[in-house]
Amino acid sequence: MIDPRRLRVLRALADHGTVTAAGRALHLTPSAVSQQLAALESEVGHALLRRHGRRVSLTAAGELLVGHANAVAAELERAGATLAAFAAGTTGRVEVGSFASAITQVVAPALAVLRSRAPDVALRVRDVEGHASVPLLLDGEIDLAITEGYRLHADDRRLTRFPLYTEPFDVVLPAAHRLAGKAEVDLADLADDDWVATLPGNPVRDVVELACSQAGFAPRIPHTSDDFRAIGALVRAGAGVALVPRNALRCDLAGDGPAGDGALRGVPVRGAAPLRRVVAAVRRGSADHPLVALVRDALVEVCRPVAGRG
Repeated sequence: MIDPRRLRVLRALADHGTVTAAGRALHLTPSAVSQQLAALESEVGHALLRRHGRRVSLTAAGELLVGHANAVAAELERAGATLAAFAAGTTGRVEVGSFASAITQVVAPALAVLRSRAPDVALRVRDVEGHASVPLLLDGEIDLAITEGYRLHADDRRLTRFPLYTEPFDVVLPAAHRLAGKAEVDLADLADDDWVATLPGNPVRDVVELACSQAGFAPRIPHTSDDFRAIGALVRAGAGVALVPRNALRCDLAGDGPAGDGALRGVPVRGAAPLRRVVAAVRRGSADHPLVALVRDALVEVCRPVAGRG
């Protein structure tokens, strides 16, 4: 009989790639992780990992067993959801991980909806970049992740996702920029400018680099920040230009924030603008948990006007 607790260790090793990182995710020591893996290999009679220095990868047997482990985890999530539904669960806590502008645009309004509609549901919000929220979701640290759709693998059967909203990227320019008065901007016209962008690994950085590449150039990026307000401040100071999701600087550009002095211009991209498709993801099997469903429905409800503004 395979111990399902050891399957969780194997899944963590597959997700995180090192014994130390897997232990950190599971709150176990590296030696405990190694012991659990050795016991699992003894149970199944196969080597499950290959070691490459500190990193590990799955053998063919390991890949096969992880597929079953994911199915077991989904069934356990589904069992929990069924029991919670049986108990008409309307009391409890849901942990949500989201990047900052989605917190502003949809998570905070959804929290307000839940307080009036389901006051016994406690929504806990964690500010985390989209690319970092999915590992937290898979590790069980949060119950729902709001992230960019293109960061999720379509064939990842561990997750169930549902769309929230889509927003275009706009060029952000200092008011004195030569193109600030334009109704639209060709990205190619900014090939010689300095750029302000998010850090490598942030999915917004990927969009910026791809859009510029499609326009025929590689952006020169001397300034970086994962905080869009900081990016706006740098653009306002004349440090460069930026390409950001429309909602990320909406409050500033509307005139009631630091850009209210007219020092920034948000200008649409001419032609097919890059898009950010924002989705919510939950662990497979938990989508129908009544508490998760309440949060999901509130998010979808408040997203309708946000999607319309894009």
